[in-house]
Amino acid sequence: MTISEFLPALAENPYFSAGFGLVGVGTGLAIMRKGMQFGFVMFRRHCMVTLEVTSKDKSYEWLLQWMIQKQAKQTQHLSVFTTFQQHETGKVNAQFDFTPSPGTHFLKYKKNWLRIERQRDQGMRDLASGLPWETVTLTSLGRNKEIFYSMLHEAKTLALSKQEGKTVMYIPMGPDWRQFGFPRQHRPISSVILDDGVSERILNDVREFIFNKKWYIDRGIPYRRGYLLYGPPGCGKSSFITALAGELQYSICIMNLGDRTLSDDRLTHLMSVAPQQSIILLEDIDAAFSKRDDDKMTGNKAAGYYPNYVTFSGLLNCLDGVVSTEERLVFMTTNYLERLDSALIRPGRIDLKQIIDKASVSQLIQMFLRFYPHMKHSDAVLFSKTVSDTNQRYSVAQIQGYLMQFKQDAVAAFDDNVSYNSCKSQTQIQCHRPCKK
Repeated sequence: MTISEFLPALAENPYFSAGFGLVGVGTGLAIMRKGMQFGFVMFRRHCMVTLEVTSKDKSYEWLLQWMIQKQAKQTQHLSVFTTFQQHETGKVNAQFDFTPSPGTHFLKYKKNWLRIERQRDQGMRDLASGLPWETVTLTSLGRNKEIFYSMLHEAKTLALSKQEGKTVMYIPMGPDWRQFGFPRQHRPISSVILDDGVSERILNDVREFIFNKKWYIDRGIPYRRGYLLYGPPGCGKSSFITALAGELQYSICIMNLGDRTLSDDRLTHLMSVAPQQSIILLEDIDAAFSKRDDDKMTGNKAAGYYPNYVTFSGLLNCLDGVVSTEERLVFMTTNYLERLDSALIRPGRIDLKQIIDKASVSQLIQMFLRFYPHMKHSDAVLFSKTVSDTNQRYSVAQIQGYLMQFKQDAVAAFDDNVSYNSCKSQTQIQCHRPCKK
């Protein structure tokens, strides 16, 4: 049979026609599927905008808070977010907020429908927090990215409004800084009673530094400043720094140089990634290296290693070396100035040193009037003279602890029967018998 005779016969075969038809239909469907996939890809590329926010990014927390406050009521699949709030009466209430749970959600924002997909990877965790790695992907129709700018700006404003009037504390956690506890209410700087002119001197110096960045840049001077507050314990060094942060609306990054996991490299990294508008606080700087030397002498022979501490040279290079960062405020405190190495407190590392000493007559007067605002100034002067006559100076903490015994009885606070110098330990002021009214 020739080819010209075979083809017409094959075409008349019903089985071949059916098979050829199925192949054609299958090919057509495959082409259609590929075309739809290509068309969807092109549609997403040119007609949709996608934003991915990972849990590592700061805006991730802001976005979740925004979803809790604004959009969680639009979805039926929720995760709970529990917070505690303490009232002035001392009662603590639990508050339950909801956020869209992992999965796909559709929300409407400013007349635009958004597809929000929250993914949680149980196999991967954030090294800083130890929490599972999460990603939120937002998709909107159109090519307008302004909707995401508006959303993130609104989320940021909402988050910062909750911290308004409060001081945020940070501690090192892995390679980053992590918020410690809940934000604290700003402490008025006037509530920390220091000697005359001390508070104003430090505050004016800090403000002059903050608002004169260009001056430093024009003269090639590193834009950073270090402060050292020294004096006896209980005189208000840490309290003043907390109040100063509230006055400047700054946060506080607390660095413990005695941390066994802290090394020179990690210290340098933490200094470079400290949150903007924050004070880096190094408390009891004199004790960090003395304790460290003792540990190096003994070591940990059972474990077979020595502690991995920050070295003194590492701290000096971090404060004022090649790797030191700028736009930085560092405050150090110590009870023993004479124990500090001169290399640590030289200009460039410590630019301003201020003693915070035991209570002066002026401080005694101010503290008395702060506790008893209804009393006269002459009464406060009498109280200060009574304390001063003991020939012994007391710390602000000691005076405050004494006045706390007479919250509602100002007369008893300076009654002749109050003995100031007969306490055996000489560490506190004590009332030995009932005071006459």
